[in-house]
Amino acid sequence: MHRTSRAGGLVVQPRMGFAEIPVMRDGLLGVRAARAASVGTITLDSYTRVNDHESAREALRTGAELNGFPLVAHGADTTRAMLAGVAGPDFPVQVRHGSALPYPLFEAMVEAGIDATEGGPVSYCLPYSRVPLSEAVDAWSRCCELLASQELQMHLESFGGCMLGQLCPPSLLVALSVLEGLFFAEHGLRSISLSYAQQTHAGQDLEALAALRRLAGERLGDLDWHVVLYTYMGVYPRTPVGSFRILEDSARLAVRSGTERLIVKTPAEAHRIPTVQENVDALEFAAYVADDEARHGRPQEPTTTGVYEEARMLVDSTLELAPTVGAALVRAFARGHLDVPYCLHLDNANRARAYVDPAGLLRWRDPGAMPVTADPAAGRDPLSAQGLIDMLGYNERRFDREQLTRVNHPQGSLT
Repeated sequence: MHRTSRAGGLVVQPRMGFAEIPVMRDGLLGVRAARAASVGTITLDSYTRVNDHESAREALRTGAELNGFPLVAHGADTTRAMLAGVAGPDFPVQVRHGSALPYPLFEAMVEAGIDATEGGPVSYCLPYSRVPLSEAVDAWSRCCELLASQELQMHLESFGGCMLGQLCPPSLLVALSVLEGLFFAEHGLRSISLSYAQQTHAGQDLEALAALRRLAGERLGDLDWHVVLYTYMGVYPRTPVGSFRILEDSARLAVRSGTERLIVKTPAEAHRIPTVQENVDALEFAAYVADDEARHGRPQEPTTTGVYEEARMLVDSTLELAPTVGAALVRAFARGHLDVPYCLHLDNANRARAYVDPAGLLRWRDPGAMPVTADPAAGRDPLSAQGLIDMLGYNERRFDREQLTRVNHPQGSLT
């Protein structure tokens, strides 16, 4: 990561996982051979994420389809053998999972010699599980301490900047990513990354990434950290050109913001699980765009919507609620002081509301009990179900419509 960053490059990474050992190994080899500075990914299957390892073993025995790699079911020795001659200093591999209670996954990962993973006590609890937040915080405390106790330095990436993928205003995404980073540090980790997901307005995303980097610099001290950007995590464009256009925008955003790592998506995202070749194509396309942006890109002005000030206030006021970061997070959500819009987890107040304004900016519509300011013009009309669906499809329509615009006006600029 540091070597590529110092050279002015961007590290790109897929979201890829296959159940069978030969396919997973071939996938990693394909990513390693891509014409890009790439990081490998082992994404785990749904059974493993909820610790139903017997069902994962049964699926392997019967040949039933799995949507990822069953790390615990395969076992550490098999996984280590799969990675032999593939993973190394020039090709790190990260386990991605989605588990609120990941201790058995982390044990298997450590035993297999894998030194990087991701998630967090909030970001892998509220969107993905019914586990009480306090239980997830306790579990993640143990997980962080397990990683911190290893002789080899382990890396943990917060998923806090990707809450629900969409319709979460940038200040909350930035605050949650920093808070999870502080939680990791509190439990002894020294190598972390902070995430942010591309949203609906490039200028606002630039502002948010600058706020994230500034807050991390102020709060994380001498920790080894970097920033990772996710290509849009919400309803994805359905046309190939629309899909590549949103990926192009995320790669240019990564370069313009100084982000060190980009998680890519493929045109298959709206329809099915991507193949290895589709993942490699997306990696190489993103790397090409990033190089083009670094050489020939035009500066873009960030918005000035107060993302840094609001995120800093959310971080500071949350930390005041309890003596530890974990306890503060539990208390903040119990009070609605932190509140993820449209998140149905029982420990989330679900009173805060956000909306996409006519310019594409993601703003607060109703803060609930959160100490943030809503747009006074936003609450005049009640939000309907159709209105919510329209907002969720904002980027899908925008980038798919650009394909039609390009057909009708081939000389027009889409950058």
